[in-house]
Amino acid sequence: MTTTDVAQRTAPAETPSSGGPAGTVPVVDVYVDPTCPFAWITSRWALEVARQRDVRLTFRLMSLYLLNRDKDIPADYRARIEASRGIGRVAAAVQTEHGPDAFSAFYTAAGTRIHVEQEKDLDAVARAALAEAGLPAELADAATSDRYDAALAESHEAGMAPVGEEVGTPTLHVDGVAFFGPVLTRIPRGEDALRVFDGAVALASYPHFFEIKRSRTERPDFS
Repeated sequence: MTTTDVAQRTAPAETPSSGGPAGTVPVVDVYVDPTCPFAWITSRWALEVARQRDVRLTFRLMSLYLLNRDKDIPADYRARIEASRGIGRVAAAVQTEHGPDAFSAFYTAAGTRIHVEQEKDLDAVARAALAEAGLPAELADAATSDRYDAALAESHEAGMAPVGEEVGTPTLHVDGVAFFGPVLTRIPRGEDALRVFDGAVALASYPHFFEIKRSRTERPDFS
């Protein structure tokens, strides 16, 4: 299923859209790193929203490696994001050469393996995700090449510049308004998905709103 397929599933006429004037279709860009568990949950929530409401949803690539490249972070986290660099480069190759629908398919295939099935070999994940998404196997070669580094940096910057470098992933852009989050540990379903979406958009759309946060007390659950 592509993001275009999801976006074309419209809600009933009496269901209002959120994020813009009445009658408009919200444009929602979700910036993700394939290895981030919180981005995965937020992306599945965005899909749940798009199944119930007319939304122009697109997944786009950001990079935890680039975000943290010059930051003082724990050694174990540094090792994890260094190890993720290859699959990030493959994702950049997919997005650059084949567009957002292909990236969405690759991301779903890779994310299912990484987060739901807990596969650890990211090179193997990338190859399997390319095959599942019907993409050329040779794109896996990008993992050890700098050919798509500039494209990756450009996509990352497009996602992060409007919200600043003090945040992370997921990052959402709704009708041009960008914000970090929401950070979720469960995938909201049904009416919950729509309530969370409307609340997040309402807060983000107020120009003088900047932050809301509480301590996280549980690990992500991908069910």
